[in-house]
Amino acid sequence: MTRMFLTLTVLLIAPLVSPSVWADVLLIEQVRQAGRMAVPVNGQTMTEVEANFGAAVNKRAPVGEPPITSWTYEHWTVYFEYDRVLFTVLNKGEVIQKKSE
Repeated sequence: MTRMFLTLTVLLIAPLVSPSVWADVLLIEQVRQAGRMAVPVNGQTMTEVEANFGAAVNKRAPVGEPPITSWTYEHWTVYFEYDRVLFTVLNKGEVIQKKSE
């Protein structure tokens, strides 16, 4: 009975909840899944990234000082300062896969 009550409550309240709330929930889930993905990590060298993840789909030339280079893979983009990973970001709209897959 309690489960049915909760289900009905959610169904009745869901349409009243702002769409931005649903977007926030999806974003939070993407962040959680990103934490479980095998992606390049801060401090790895370009050589290590290429050895572990293969060739990038697109490599952009260094820009600025210090030189920042970006390599785009299917699901993420890696940013390097000199030859070291600064950070990795997921590409917008990409399907997120778990490490185990």
